[in-house]
Amino acid sequence: MDTTKPPTPNAPDADTAPVALDKAETPRNAAADRPAVTDAAPDAAPGTTTDTDAALDEADLDDDALTEDPAGEEPPGHVGSAAFALVSAGLSVVALSGSWVAGIVSERASVAARLELSQAADANAQIAAQFVDPWHTTAMVNGVFSALALIIATFVLALPAFSTPERTLPTWVRSVSWAGIGLGALGVLLFVLMYFDLLLAVPKAAG
Repeated sequence: MDTTKPPTPNAPDADTAPVALDKAETPRNAAADRPAVTDAAPDAAPGTTTDTDAALDEADLDDDALTEDPAGEEPPGHVGSAAFALVSAGLSVVALSGSWVAGIVSERASVAARLELSQAADANAQIAAQFVDPWHTTAMVNGVFSALALIIATFVLALPAFSTPERTLPTWVRSVSWAGIGLGALGVLLFVLMYFDLLLAVPKAAG
């Protein structure tokens, strides 16, 4: 008697239906298998410049250009204005104190008046030839110096009005110019008073 049990019809056939192990495995996320992409750019080859480096270099150049002062924006020099201011003050002082030019011109006028003076001239004519004419000549020379000092000082003070509005003269230059104007005006006034004998009357001979 055969005691072997026949196989169960519903039992799966292990030998004929192998389990697909690759399908049974838990599927992984496809994105996880992809290499991670970073924002950082790959290392550039030696000797090449990336866009980021170029932008940084341009930014550095712009900063350097802003920090450096252009040569055209340097404050203008005032050497000429200062020189003219000193000249005007010097001329006004010379006009008030006298100069060798005025002395030479005065002596020449005195010699010329004596040569023209006759022997029969009276005392008032001799006084006029020897003293009055040289006085007038000296006053005229000093008046010319004073007028020049006045004109130069006025030009120095008026110069910024004809240039850029940002240009201003130093304080000491303006002070010297105003001193030249004051002394020059005083010299012109004295010239008028002395030349026309308004300050000091011409001496007259008695009789």
